[in-house]
Amino acid sequence: MHYLITGGAGFIGSHLADKLISEGHRVTALDDLSTGKYENVKHLEGNPNFELVVGTILNEYLVDKLTERCSAIFHLAAAVGVELIVNHPLESLTTNIKGSEIILEMAYRYHKKVLITSTSEIYGKNTQGPLKEDQDRILGSPLKSRWSYSTAKAVDEMLAYVYWKEKNLPTVIVRLFNTVGPRQSSAYGMVLPRFVKQALGSKDMTVYGSGKQSRCFLHVKDVVSALTKLIDKPNACGQVFNIGSQEEITIEGLAKKVIEITSSRSKVIYIPYNEAYEEGFEDMERRVPDISKINDLIGFIPTVDLNGIIKDVVNYIKGKP
Repeated sequence: MHYLITGGAGFIGSHLADKLISEGHRVTALDDLSTGKYENVKHLEGNPNFELVVGTILNEYLVDKLTERCSAIFHLAAAVGVELIVNHPLESLTTNIKGSEIILEMAYRYHKKVLITSTSEIYGKNTQGPLKEDQDRILGSPLKSRWSYSTAKAVDEMLAYVYWKEKNLPTVIVRLFNTVGPRQSSAYGMVLPRFVKQALGSKDMTVYGSGKQSRCFLHVKDVVSALTKLIDKPNACGQVFNIGSQEEITIEGLAKKVIEITSSRSKVIYIPYNEAYEEGFEDMERRVPDISKINDLIGFIPTVDLNGIIKDVVNYIKGKP
């Protein structure tokens, strides 16, 4: 197979490229390198089964040509990270909505299967859990930039579903819950690499809000394994799947666990949301996925626990120049 990965030089996209190439497939990675990094795919340079195309998914001519010659598409390109979305909401909306619209239209033109990566942000402030794929979304005011990402990704999902339902385009939607691991940047508010860098530098561990908000973290290798299995399943088309772990921890607990694993002298300090982001910022108090649907289809079970994830990130950051 010849796969097109949008956002292919990003954190998840580069690991997905590694996985597909290891299975004997060809990969074209499309990335504008705004949040993705060349160093994430540098090790693939010279591999005859890999090509990096530097460009944007908003370039319809480029996307047309790349779609025509691929077998299927993994659409990962998006504006990501709480800080980026809060600080640049217009960019988030444009990239996520218009970009996905272009990808889906070109996929329909050449009838190529598309796997769309969405997000647990879809559920908004719904603190019930574990969250099933059909549970209600609870969002704040549309005038709060915090919710622009959730809204944009909801439109992405609607577009993908309608293309499948009305135009018979094979589409699969996945909602990712806090994917972490080597190559993830701390630049856009990603909490685990930020904590690890602070701990290794013996700096204060900055926890936003009360620290009582809880999340479930999943290793990127488990994510890409699920993605490659789902795109091969004909009965996954027209469906949406949660991909995440159910090992729940508070952000305060995560900071303390990082300190313990790194034997750091760092102290945990708490920063109000309005200082970290913007006045009136709203966060989700709890976010835990129900993964029974994806388990039933492909036997999905996380293979790396939180301690293993943290150690992997620590070793990666220690090994960087």
